[in-house]
Amino acid sequence: MNINMSKIGSCELETRLITRMLRYVVALCFLASSVYSNESDPLENNCQVANFQVKQDFDRTRYAGVWYAVGKKDPEGLFLLDNVVAEFKVEEDGRMTATAKGRVIILNNWEMCAHMFATFEDTPDPAKFRMKYWGAASYLQTGNDEHWVIDTDYDNYAIHYSCRLLDSDGTCLDSYSFVFSRHPTGLRAEDQLIITQKKNDICLLGKYRRVAHNGFCENSADLSPQ
Repeated sequence: MNINMSKIGSCELETRLITRMLRYVVALCFLASSVYSNESDPLENNCQVANFQVKQDFDRTRYAGVWYAVGKKDPEGLFLLDNVVAEFKVEEDGRMTATAKGRVIILNNWEMCAHMFATFEDTPDPAKFRMKYWGAASYLQTGNDEHWVIDTDYDNYAIHYSCRLLDSDGTCLDSYSFVFSRHPTGLRAEDQLIITQKKNDICLLGKYRRVAHNGFCENSADLSPQ
């Protein structure tokens, strides 16, 4: 019997190559499944609300003043849509209060400028508050939500976060967030980079909409106290 040793060697080489390729395929599949698992599991992305970082050594006095909302992640319910301007104040007793105004649509198609009011209850963390808010009109949203200052430089930008309903795994089912600027024209380029990172940190990247300012509340009827 003639045995072609070159063919045997060639078959052994092909077998080793196939075995090695199968190992690579298995490894790649395992890696892909791990990446998918990390992306699809919010807990792996640190999206539990308790893990969100807020502004360190928050100074409410520096934070006080007028802020223009330039971006918003909406919650459920009737909230201010655009032309949103908020003013925070520190009262004589040290408590923080706020007023806000902005455009709302009521009764399906009636546009009005609504006024909102809020008081803040302190917590052990100076950047975390309980915010009780209500509208000048009875059909506007009322509530008592978390109000966290995620980050601010006090002079140009701020980003706020509130979770209204926690899921059983610690992530948020109903949240809202405002991006504020001291300037009605919007954020500076260098601020936008910071805000983008903070949006990602609170698991809301890609979920904001732009808040326009076109003078609506200066040129329309108010829903304000008489």
